[in-house]
Amino acid sequence: MAHNDDTANGEDDAINANLKRVYDDVLNQEIPDRFKDLLAQLKQQEPSDGGNTGEAK
Repeated sequence: MAHNDDTANGEDDAINANLKRVYDDVLNQEIPDRFKDLLAQLKQQEPSDGGNTGEAK
């Protein structure tokens, strides 16, 4: 099924607009409380010497 360029461009524009809208919606969502709690737990476990765990690389 062939489309002319105007139709294809219009469809591409609609797809692009919808993808941008969905992406923007996701970016504006708040971080879930459970995730914030996990981040806080990880931060408490970090060593106080600036992140050096003393392990050899």
